[in-house]
Amino acid sequence: MLESPSLTGRHVLFLSWRDTRNPEGGGAERYLEQIAAGLVARGARVTIFAAAHAAAPPEEERDGIRFVRAGSKTTVYLAGIMRLLRGRFGPVDVVVDVQNGLPFFSRLVTRAPVVVLVHHVHREQWPVVYPGRAGQVGWWIERWLAPRVYRRCQYVAVSHATKAELAELGVAPERVAVVHNGTEPLLAASVGKAPTPTVAVVGRLVPHKQVEHAVDAVLALRPEFPDLVLHVVGDGWWDANLREYVAERGAHDVVRFEGHVSEQRKHELYGRAWVLALPSLKEGWGLVIGEAGTHRTPTVAYHAAGGTQESVQHDYSGILVDDEEEFTAALGRLLRDTRLRERLGAGAEDRSRIFSWEHAQAAFGRVLKSALAGELVETRDQG
Repeated sequence: MLESPSLTGRHVLFLSWRDTRNPEGGGAERYLEQIAAGLVARGARVTIFAAAHAAAPPEEERDGIRFVRAGSKTTVYLAGIMRLLRGRFGPVDVVVDVQNGLPFFSRLVTRAPVVVLVHHVHREQWPVVYPGRAGQVGWWIERWLAPRVYRRCQYVAVSHATKAELAELGVAPERVAVVHNGTEPLLAASVGKAPTPTVAVVGRLVPHKQVEHAVDAVLALRPEFPDLVLHVVGDGWWDANLREYVAERGAHDVVRFEGHVSEQRKHELYGRAWVLALPSLKEGWGLVIGEAGTHRTPTVAYHAAGGTQESVQHDYSGILVDDEEEFTAALGRLLRDTRLRERLGAGAEDRSRIFSWEHAQAAFGRVLKSALAGELVETRDQG
């Protein structure tokens, strides 16, 4: 086997549709920037290219990472590959093509090694977010075209569930390394658990997060728990639709929209919550699960979401369910059973300690070193 080259002085280019300063940025973007920070610490030069937005300048350097922003939500892909083709990023040693449904097709315009980063396959999301022809085309690109364009490339998936989904699309398993998400160290909250039943939903407000399921659940449980409150933490383009849904259901006295909050406030809400509700249709991993776990807050999520099968250990750190009826029942069970809630909370805290960003950064660095050496790596990460 060839000796893998060091990352010192190597230029790593990430092509991503968003960054964390984008109002619509989420867990995938946090993963990217945590990995990028780890590469910088290992001596690499890192550039992140993402769509332009009003919350950040076209170019900046932050924590040793160079950010370049251009294009819109839809034109960012063309803007990225044209800059790469014209050499506007400078000499690039390795490209990380972040495929959030659509890839950048960087493989067609560069001779540098390309690593494809996938959080999850969007089979279920395309018809929800883009009904009709647009969604059909997007799914065709993801399921048929992209696997063929990148058939000789190294992939990184954030869970074994995602790796299995990629295999269903024809991506050879030996080309897929699994590098899990990490969990931030505990950010102490100044308050303890709320004195009355409290549920939190944390994440981007978009249709496939299915926050409506949490709203319906707390409404169904309200007769048993008159003081029950649902905190909705986050922002997104579905915000107005969700607020309209809450109004139609007469849930104003149950649901509290927190909007985009500071890290301190977010962790205070994790700490006060009795349960984290994660009714997402799909999750590559679910960073919020580990964050809540640091505060001994267990999670209720859907088994079919994919990555939740690994980030939640059923009946140890939370409860995985199959449908909306079971989702409501599981929330009710946790709210009424203090001993169960405390047992799963302890498991959630224990589980949160397994997955560190330091480990993820090192694992991703090994993948890039192998790609630079022209080798494949099929890793089994933490947990």
